[in-house]
Amino acid sequence: MAEFYGKTIEDAIENGLKELGLNKEDAEVTVLEEPTKGFLGFAAKKAKVEIIPKKKLSDGERAVEFLNGLFDLMEVTAKGKLEDEGEKVHIEIIAENSPSVIGYRGEVLDALQSLAGAVANKGRDDYRRVVVDCEGYREKREETLKSLAEKLAAKAVRTGRKVTLEPMNPYERRILHSTLTDNPDVKTQSEGKEPNRYVVIIPNNLKPYDKGERDFKGGKRPYGKDGGKRRDGGRRDRDSAPRQPRPKTSGWGTFLGNSLKDGDK
Repeated sequence: MAEFYGKTIEDAIENGLKELGLNKEDAEVTVLEEPTKGFLGFAAKKAKVEIIPKKKLSDGERAVEFLNGLFDLMEVTAKGKLEDEGEKVHIEIIAENSPSVIGYRGEVLDALQSLAGAVANKGRDDYRRVVVDCEGYREKREETLKSLAEKLAAKAVRTGRKVTLEPMNPYERRILHSTLTDNPDVKTQSEGKEPNRYVVIIPNNLKPYDKGERDFKGGKRPYGKDGGKRRDGGRRDRDSAPRQPRPKTSGWGTFLGNSLKDGDK
């Protein structure tokens, strides 16, 4: 047991840290005795403290400690458990009320994962991937997205039209791209800006008129050389292409809904 003395508690702590070569944040300090002046200088006692070096936490342990502290602040009954710290850090959340940890379409879980990743990678030169999961949500969501990608690719080929999916985070977009990368009948691309970036599935048999569809945000793309300008009292220029019907989205937005509502339990 490392005990250190000083005229005051602050002096005792400073003496101990200097001798051990530690910073205050790297040490656990316990005050054993308060200093006393005694009577007329007799029986005076110095302050006594115990200083123990803190156990150096791994990247994953540091992230778990952060999440558990965050749950206390959120007043959520949940606890993080470090499952694996190999090639990537895997943290499993055990919660009394899992919906409060997963959130709508996994939004809360994604936010927790981003924060845990920032904590785990603090001071590192190379980025280490951190995955935060709860009740196997990640795996179920991945299977749902893979199945969805195949179904919408088939729809795109059948109709000869592009299929636009709802905005997703980078991880989920990568799942869609990866699932269809070897599909010989379609290609995929991401469009838009974060956080509203989305995936578009484009069939190789794309119908010519589909190239003039509205974009995801509803803006119009010009038709014909002059963009379909009107003249002669509002009549459309005959040389311009006719107005195209408003494209429909995939209709699968609700299918991707809350894991607790759409079968991702």
